[in-house]
Amino acid sequence: MKIDLNGILNSKRLAISRALSFVENTDELDMTLTDALFNHLGQAYRIGVTGPPGSGKSTLVDHIIEYWRGRHKRVAIISVDPTSPFTGGAILGDRVRMGRHYSDQGVFIRSMATRGSQGGLSMRAQDAADIFDAAGFDLIIYETVGVGQVELDVVDAADTTLVVLVPDSGDDIQAMKAGLMEIADLFIINKADLKGANLAFAQIQSMLEMRHPEVGEWTPRVVKTSAIQGEGILDLAEVIDAHRDFLQDNGIIRQNFKARILSRIRAQIEENILDQFWTMEKLETLENAFTSDDIKLILPGKIVENLLKR
Repeated sequence: MKIDLNGILNSKRLAISRALSFVENTDELDMTLTDALFNHLGQAYRIGVTGPPGSGKSTLVDHIIEYWRGRHKRVAIISVDPTSPFTGGAILGDRVRMGRHYSDQGVFIRSMATRGSQGGLSMRAQDAADIFDAAGFDLIIYETVGVGQVELDVVDAADTTLVVLVPDSGDDIQAMKAGLMEIADLFIINKADLKGANLAFAQIQSMLEMRHPEVGEWTPRVVKTSAIQGEGILDLAEVIDAHRDFLQDNGIIRQNFKARILSRIRAQIEENILDQFWTMEKLETLENAFTSDDIKLILPGKIVENLLKR
């Protein structure tokens, strides 16, 4: 498929849609599109929204869209969904959620499949964000699959990471792994009209107070919202703005951009090396190594050594 670069740069929706379809469906292992768009990247502000299923992430994103559109900013949303076992595509469609914004020309919503990415955020989703960045969108939101604590790679793709929790997960909050605590720039206690919201708020605050941030480091905030009722949205928006100002004032947004490119280069190299390594001969060698009925006769270390020598 030929990519219409001028169409992307001029924010033509058809050109953007075709480019998104290309990066989602292609198995080509190169960064040609990234190189073509590179001089137009680094302008968009990227937010990652994660948290357990049912925490109300989509409704919150809907309100964030409304807030930024009220400021005349263009918003792109990448909903990273589970991969269908039948088609390999996203199970949830981009028109199902946040439907009231679908006809808004200043909003572009796209669902993408995780394609087996363990962190819940595929490299193709980051390619899609680059397309939106080059097309002049001011805000890019990753709404991730919501599988919880393995979803840590969202921090590499976003400038600001929001972790959405609900009051009735109080016990889970107590047992939350350090990893999820460490990636959040902002914790959102959603459905704060439910019993237990104050307890959940206090638990997270207490956990944050046990951390010892370095001088000049951002201290994560905790905000209570009720997305379904539209409450606490302005407080949320103000903290997001405060974090963005912090990043800009300290030159961190630019550092994030460089770190993302470095990460993409490494990931691309790893993907290419793996693709080149697993030849048919090596796959057959691996398969033949397991022909013995006695599993104890298999020496995994020797198998690895033999494969690396070939």
